[in-house]
Amino acid sequence: MTLTLDLAPEIEQYLLQQANQRGLSVEALALQLLADSILLEQKQIGAVNLLQSWIDDEDLEEQQETGQYLIQALDEDRLSERKLFPPEMKGVTW
Repeated sequence: MTLTLDLAPEIEQYLLQQANQRGLSVEALALQLLADSILLEQKQIGAVNLLQSWIDDEDLEEQQETGQYLIQALDEDRLSERKLFPPEMKGVTW
C-alpha cells in the first residue's frame, strides 16, 4: 500500500535526523516506527485481555489461595526481617 502523509515540519525534521543517525531512509524509518507501534499496541491488548480473563475468573477461592501464597513467598524471600505485607497493615495498605 502506498500512503502519502502531510507531516508537521518538526515531525519531518525529527524523522530526517533519526533516519540519518540510523543510516536508514526516511521511508524505512517511518515504516519501522509504525510497525513497532502496532506491535507494542498488540502486546498491550494481549496483556490487558489476559489480565481481564484473570479478573473474570470466578474461582474466588483459588484467587485467594494464590494471593496468600504470593504474599507469603514475597515475605519469606527477603534479606531483611521486615515484612513487605505485615498482617497489621492488611486492609490498610494492601
